[in-house]
Amino acid sequence: MNLEGAWICSTSNCGYMYVPAKGDRKGKIPPGTSFEELPEEWRCPVCGASKKAFRPMGELEKGGER
Repeated sequence: MNLEGAWICSTSNCGYMYVPAKGDRKGKIPPGTSFEELPEEWRCPVCGASKKAFRPMGELEKGGER
């Protein structure tokens, strides 16, 4: 799976990963839609968190290398 541009929900006990190559079928977001292009009212399909609860996967990976 292509995880380029992926963002992960940072709420406790969620961990949903938004992957642009997959989109969000439940939210009617087509594949190829970047996280930045998601509507502001978009919510995590697992826990309902707003976009503000998401963090870029790249930032998390860098933080884990310290």
